[in-house]
Amino acid sequence: MRSLLIAVDMVFLLGLSLTRPFVGVLLFSWISFMNPHQLAYGFASQAPWALMAGIATVIGCFAAGEPKRLPVTGVTVLMALFMVVITATTAVAMSPLTDQVIGKYVLVMKSFGFILLTISLLTTRRRIHALIWLMVISLAFFGSKGGVFTILHGGGGGRVEGPPGTMIFDNNDLAVALLITLPLMNFLRMHSADRLVRVGLAVVMGLTLLAVLGSYSRGALIALAAVACFFWLKSRRKVVYGVLVFGAIAGAVAFMPQEWVARMQTIQSYQTDKSAEGRLMMWHTAWIMAKARPLTGVGFTGTYSRKVVDQFDPTSAARAVHSIWFELLAENGFPALFIWLGITGAAALAARRIIRRTRDRPDLAWCADLARMTQVSIIAYLVGGTLLSLSYWDFYFTLLGVVAATDVYVRRALASRDELPSRVSRPWRRLGSDAGGATVPAR
Repeated sequence: MRSLLIAVDMVFLLGLSLTRPFVGVLLFSWISFMNPHQLAYGFASQAPWALMAGIATVIGCFAAGEPKRLPVTGVTVLMALFMVVITATTAVAMSPLTDQVIGKYVLVMKSFGFILLTISLLTTRRRIHALIWLMVISLAFFGSKGGVFTILHGGGGGRVEGPPGTMIFDNNDLAVALLITLPLMNFLRMHSADRLVRVGLAVVMGLTLLAVLGSYSRGALIALAAVACFFWLKSRRKVVYGVLVFGAIAGAVAFMPQEWVARMQTIQSYQTDKSAEGRLMMWHTAWIMAKARPLTGVGFTGTYSRKVVDQFDPTSAARAVHSIWFELLAENGFPALFIWLGITGAAALAARRIIRRTRDRPDLAWCADLARMTQVSIIAYLVGGTLLSLSYWDFYFTLLGVVAATDVYVRRALASRDELPSRVSRPWRRLGSDAGGATVPAR
């Protein structure tokens, strides 16, 4: 029954995507971030929904005359350049696992290509809010579910994990993904007109925090500390937010059992921890690979190949690198690493630019708040990702694309001096019918 329901929903949304391409953007993003079809059994769980959504969206762009053009920003230029560079590095990849190399290359290219299409369609406030809602809902489902699980089991009973067959299935990956999403939840809470929605989002944020702790991820605890501090720095009412944020974290930590405390305390003795030792060894191997092939790296999945690893460090295991920095460096070399870092840097600069330009524009306060919360999410990714293999996670780079689109939106709004309301309610209304380049006030 669940499989049939999902199939019907997917077919209906695919049909809408053929005439309203932004619906296709939301559908593709929903499938990519949440994998709802994997929550069902039967034929719906095996259908290539993402591929069909992508094709329907592209057809819809031509049928509806969208997009007009891709805005030229630091983020879009560097994303396009990154796609060119990884194409070159894949052409000389060392791994004999050809199918896996090509598979990962196609996945990354598809993700970045669709993000560029998404940026070109994020032309209105309504669309920006809708995509943020979609991103939050996709991850909040697992955060809420994990938080309830943690409460019912008193913090024990197993670790909170993500959806099977996805990039965030591992408990560590899910925890950091939830931390990246938490600031976006807060942004929606700040700018939702309905009080019930604001209260609901606050509850979901609390459950998500418990899910992060319930993952038993030590890296996520470090990232949580960084997020809490940066969140406080970015808040406009530091005393109030300081009490709320640190009080919530202290309460959640106090709820966790002694076994959780014992695991977190091993952070201080990482030298004797086998997991930490394995990561450090792989980072060393990745560095050796990068030095030997600085321009191209060893190619996608090279660190998983015993034959490739033996050429650089026979004493090392062939496995995931577990670091966004060293994974990117080993697989694609220094030029790709600098461009990859540049994408985040360009988005961070765009966020600062948004905050600076909107100081005297109350009607654009939502843009500044989105920029501030995105800065917190960036910190969560960079700190938490240091211990994880999430170098190409499409959710994060979609968020950077949202910042780039918001920067363009602010530039156009300042040029036209349009007056917009300070809050948005029911952002999903009339999404597909918004004119491609027009600014449509929320109602």
